[in-house]
Amino acid sequence: MNRKLRLFSLLLVLLMGALCGVGGARVEAAPVPEAIVVDGVRLSGDASGFVLLSEAVPDAILEIRYYSTYNFVGDRIDGYEEPVALLTKEAATALREASDELAGMGYRLKIYDAYRPQMAVDRFVEWARDAGDARMKAYFYPELEKAALFPQGYIAKHSGHSRGSTVDLTLFDMASGKDVDMGGTFDYFGERSHADYRGVTDAQYANRMLLRDVMTAHGFKPISKEWWHFTLRDEPYPDTYFTFPVNSESAAPAADGDATELPFAE
Repeated sequence: MNRKLRLFSLLLVLLMGALCGVGGARVEAAPVPEAIVVDGVRLSGDASGFVLLSEAVPDAILEIRYYSTYNFVGDRIDGYEEPVALLTKEAATALREASDELAGMGYRLKIYDAYRPQMAVDRFVEWARDAGDARMKAYFYPELEKAALFPQGYIAKHSGHSRGSTVDLTLFDMASGKDVDMGGTFDYFGERSHADYRGVTDAQYANRMLLRDVMTAHGFKPISKEWWHFTLRDEPYPDTYFTFPVNSESAAPAADGDATELPFAE
């Protein structure tokens, strides 16, 4: 199944690339392909419902970990072509509201990840199955063996991030010029990352709850295992996983006729 998804993901990306001429100039081309279903999974290469987070939420700080090598794999991840972040228009609008409220409290949002293409998820699955690659174990999963990552839900064949309305983030204190102390680091696989973990100080726990309270007040829902992870409660594409790469061109305004209206976008 993973091989099939990777093949179709590549196909959709290539089809999207046909919309651009040499050097990035737009040319007349066939419409963006509608979603296809592979082994019951709906895949789409249509980025017309997405925006660049740096434009939608200009106060946000971007630290896109999967574009760097400082992540649990230890390599730049497939599909991350630029250190930018993309979200659906609906999620970006809600995130801007949360950002504005936090700015009034003296904070900015720092974004670690947002939309994640299916090819990146496929890369995570391949890495998790490679028992010999433990380069980043001391930093991200010292308490666990890789064999436990699938059954404990840290790695899966599909991610809500690929639906485009999920964001991983923390708070940045404008007064101190530092990240807010959450008592744990992004993408740490272990109990310390659980939102309600009480092995942190009262101040660290309060910081987690501040982030959670503001995000939930603006339409996002948290998950129990990751204090940094939030998904728009009314996400516009709840059954679709997107395949286009993370770069500034993916969210570029489309020329009239470039995008096809998808049946699941209503």
